[in-house]
Amino acid sequence: MPSDPLILAIDNGTQSVRALLFDTRGNLIAKGRQEIQPYFSEQPGWAEQHPGYFWENLGKACDQLWESTDVTPDRVAGVTLTTQRGTVINLDEDGKPLRPAIIWLDQRHAKVDGPVKGPWGWLFKLARLEDTINRFRENTQANWIAQNQPEIWKKTRHFVLLSGYLNYRLTGEFRDSTGSQVGYLPFDYKRHRWAGKRDFKWNLMPIKKSMLPKLVSPGSTLGHLTAEAAKHLGVREGLAVIAAASDKACEILGSGGLTPDIGCMSYGTTATINATNKRYVEPVRLMPPYPSALPGHYSTEVMIYRGFWMVSWFKREFGLRERELAEKRGIEPEELFDELVQAVPAGSMGLMLQPYWSPGVRQPGPEAKGSIIGFGDVHTRSHIYRAILEGLAYALREGKEKIEKRSGVKIRKLRVAGGGSQSDAAMQLTADVFGLPAERPHTYETSGLGAAIDAAVGLGLHPDFETAVAEMTRVGDVFQPNPEARELYERLYSEVYLRMYPQLQPLYQKIRDITGYPK
Repeated sequence: MPSDPLILAIDNGTQSVRALLFDTRGNLIAKGRQEIQPYFSEQPGWAEQHPGYFWENLGKACDQLWESTDVTPDRVAGVTLTTQRGTVINLDEDGKPLRPAIIWLDQRHAKVDGPVKGPWGWLFKLARLEDTINRFRENTQANWIAQNQPEIWKKTRHFVLLSGYLNYRLTGEFRDSTGSQVGYLPFDYKRHRWAGKRDFKWNLMPIKKSMLPKLVSPGSTLGHLTAEAAKHLGVREGLAVIAAASDKACEILGSGGLTPDIGCMSYGTTATINATNKRYVEPVRLMPPYPSALPGHYSTEVMIYRGFWMVSWFKREFGLRERELAEKRGIEPEELFDELVQAVPAGSMGLMLQPYWSPGVRQPGPEAKGSIIGFGDVHTRSHIYRAILEGLAYALREGKEKIEKRSGVKIRKLRVAGGGSQSDAAMQLTADVFGLPAERPHTYETSGLGAAIDAAVGLGLHPDFETAVAEMTRVGDVFQPNPEARELYERLYSEVYLRMYPQLQPLYQKIRDITGYPK
């Protein structure tokens, strides 16, 4: 092994694939980034992508990595992988894709024909959980495929997440990390293994255990690079491939979030707040905590679906001026969007936004919609933009308080990652709304870093996770709450925001009854 080893971490997100080289101190040595088309859509609400497309672009990201650096591939001690969550792939007995992958953004629904059969159906009825279970059945991609493409389901021998598919392409073995199992699968979230024979999940979907990959813990060896994969990545054959976890879980580890008193926020396509816990703590009753990138731990998570997607929506629909001006000046558009935020006082002069652009399963309910209240003749698009950021912060603060209530542990500091964390205005606004210091990790590539931490322990480059996190993560910029803004936000949050959904929920239900949207 080279005297100064490096780790090659692959991060396959929704918008891009990144090939990242980290050293054992958590420094990003080199990077290759390949933008990808998130999905194509043959029907309204569908989101699909060809599995081979991800593998092809993984190779392109590695090509860009090696073109960008003088570092030689022989210094790479091992490879690790983190991917987007919940994207599923059907493979035949030879490991070949049978259809496009169904991306996590997909909105199709399977049909639910009657209650669950047997004793479980009676139990769900008695516990008044039939609606929750039916939502699970509707959202399970395997059910839709079996109902609508039975010939494909009949040929399916392996049903894997994107992580399982790419790990197979890397090693030739059907193995995946317990830390990647987030989605509509028969997974036991409490014990971090496939569900037991008597678990009700097997009654909700047509998946057989033989279709699923063997699971190993983060930091364990999944296999070794095949000759073909080594050539594709530009490294030597036989390197160990170490299990990491999903991108959100790795982001938490890469942010240094080892304990339940640190709230790890992600301002990404989906906005989330998480706390790592040794105990199994459901953020909302019957919604499981997801597996952590730290073996044997849980990530108690509250999610705002399509969270920072709203920011991208605003920039696309109302930000042409900033994009064109930034191009002329040779600067990033985000600098000008930050100016929009700073041109408006805290509280957006009474404009309040509830960011339920996509409904939830339980909280908010399936009838929920987004709303903006408080419009006046003083408001401009700048106010709308700031109100979007404030609304996301309010929603995530509400999530923080749910996590605290369920875990019994107060969150005392925030670590904020994801694309939105690069905005100083968003970071300051977050500190003000939460009334807590908002800390930005030292690197933007926190998901890749979290995967590299798993690999560093698995390769023996650090003796344990506590040492690896201490050596490889650190805080960059820290944003302290502004006392005046904090006081204003406290009142708006407690006296207005928390009352919006209970007040508007009956109207959302009426809209759904009249228009049929959302289904």
